[in-house]
Amino acid sequence: KMAAAAGAAAAAGLWSEVNRCGQNGDFARALKSVNKILQINKDDVTALQCKVVCLIQNGNFKEALGVINTHTKVLTSDVIAFEKAYCEYRLNRIESALKTIQSASQQTDKLKELYGQVLYRLERYDDCLAAYRDLIRNSQDEYEEERKTNLSAVVAAQSTWEKVVPEDLGLREATYELCYNSACALIGQGKLNEAMKKLQKAEELCRQSLSEDSDVTEEDIEAELAIIHGQMAYIMQLQGRTEDALQLYNQIIKLKPTDVGLLAVIANNIITINKDQNVFDSKKKVKLTNAEGVEHKLSKKQLQAIEFNKALLAMYTNQADQCRKLSASLQSQSPEHLLPVLIQAAQLCREKQHAKAVGLLQDFADQHPANAAEIKLTMAQLKIAQGSVTKACMILRSIEELQHKPGMVSALVTMYSHEEDIDSAIEVFTQAIQWYQQYQASQTRGANPKSPVHLSLIREAANFKLKHGRKKEAISDLEELWKQNPKDVHTLAQLISAYSLVDPEKAKVLSKHLPSSDTMSLKVDVDALENSHGATYVRKKAGKLTGDSQQKEQGQGEVKKKKKKKKGKLPKNYDPKVTPDPERWLPMRERSYYRGRKKGKKKDQVGKGTQGSTTTGSSELDASRTASSPPTSPRPGSGAAVSATSNVIPPRHQKPAGAPATKKKQQQKKKKGAKGGW
Repeated sequence: KMAAAAGAAAAAGLWSEVNRCGQNGDFARALKSVNKILQINKDDVTALQCKVVCLIQNGNFKEALGVINTHTKVLTSDVIAFEKAYCEYRLNRIESALKTIQSASQQTDKLKELYGQVLYRLERYDDCLAAYRDLIRNSQDEYEEERKTNLSAVVAAQSTWEKVVPEDLGLREATYELCYNSACALIGQGKLNEAMKKLQKAEELCRQSLSEDSDVTEEDIEAELAIIHGQMAYIMQLQGRTEDALQLYNQIIKLKPTDVGLLAVIANNIITINKDQNVFDSKKKVKLTNAEGVEHKLSKKQLQAIEFNKALLAMYTNQADQCRKLSASLQSQSPEHLLPVLIQAAQLCREKQHAKAVGLLQDFADQHPANAAEIKLTMAQLKIAQGSVTKACMILRSIEELQHKPGMVSALVTMYSHEEDIDSAIEVFTQAIQWYQQYQASQTRGANPKSPVHLSLIREAANFKLKHGRKKEAISDLEELWKQNPKDVHTLAQLISAYSLVDPEKAKVLSKHLPSSDTMSLKVDVDALENSHGATYVRKKAGKLTGDSQQKEQGQGEVKKKKKKKKGKLPKNYDPKVTPDPERWLPMRERSYYRGRKKGKKKDQVGKGTQGSTTTGSSELDASRTASSPPTSPRPGSGAAVSATSNVIPPRHQKPAGAPATKKKQQQKKKKGAKGGW
């Protein structure tokens, strides 16, 4: 009895220690005291519960879950449901956490809070939204602001990933978290400018709230703002401001934020900006997407996008096996997704295996008819790249849901025209017009009014037929257009033009419907138009000029005479009686009377010219340098020579007095300053 009393006294002291440490937040010391209590009584339910709580507070979730699973008889689901579910949630065993919560007999407020978090991680946003609405409606405590923030995060996720138009929650955006979530919802709707303003407001609120704490440094503020700046950079990227986005992304990476999810998203976005350029930078950035814990921080669609970009990067860096491996893995995870098979086809095209790529796409189109349209468009593009335009047209015409679209009709007509297959082009027009006719009849119960698209197709068909000389076929289309709008003069003119070559009498009858020239004339005041500001020509008014005006006109005429172009200067020794040399513009070597240099000057040529050059003139060895050959293009700066066919010296080349002496002086100067050797 004394031992039992001593044990009870010791236990009481230990419990006091546990209580005091718990209030002080010293859970490590509290855990030691709890372990001592359990040595006294190993099945003490309260002690076991306290041990689990201490382990959770110290971050030892795996050990805490081990204690719960070891003592299942004592720690039943009713007693420890929340702690068990929380440990599973923190260990990223989300499905197990959901089962634990749902199996609890009593749904406490704590379990409901955790239930909302679990549903968000499982991306069951509708159920999560309902759970948080219920919590906000039935709770009144200091955590109301946090619940509203979580509610806005769910709405933002719906807008971003499920493209659901978010409802107005009526939340007052007093915190930067609420502003940030609101901006994310706006991005999901494509309202980028409004989202940017919200993010700027969130940044301002964040700075204000953090600057109030004296212990928070500027680096801490920048670290907290990193996620806001990352979203700003994403908006810039969507707006096409890639340089600004890239600069902001790199600034965030330099801060080295602890959020691996944020780093992975930023690295992925930089890779998408780089595309097939700067692949070495992309290979560095892709390492950030492989960090531990990234898969638990991002949504499924984000992780999938990162994997797609890894496969594309492998293709751009010529890692064919890696590209095939990644795309095959993606296809096994999402068999109905288009991107994996498109990446595989692109890789085959890079390897010049176009036929195999087309076969791969065809197999996918057969297995997934819902996605066949986009696949067939890619197949047609590959056929065009191979030069098989007709086969590409056949593939495009097999896409039934796009056959009647104006864009498809235009593409097919252009391609058939390129192949000079006018009949097939007209057939495309006819089928599209018939489709719209049947569709309009079914929608209007036989009233058959023409829609703007239908009328536009008829007009384009008529113009195409007229352009290619199919006037008879164009007449029916033009008549249909004129019937729809009898006041359309342009269509009537086209119809008359077509009939004039087929049925002139009919053309005459139709020409009576044209408006008269009086009704078509424009009431324009010609004088007012000519005198208006900006008129380039103003007609002079008729009538006699007064004396002053005549003198003014004459004066103007005299001024104009003075502006005449001056005559070119003639040489000083110009003789008008002598006919100029017709070959004066040619270089001396190319003139018919050139006979080469005098033999006495060969000594002066020693050591001159390029190495290996000969003294024989190239013109003597060139058969084209004959008197009968036409002169080549003139070369300025050539010397003068005397014509062999005439004793008359051309005026341009007559030497003025004293010229030989000047030339000698120039030669002496050159010799004096020259240096030998090469």
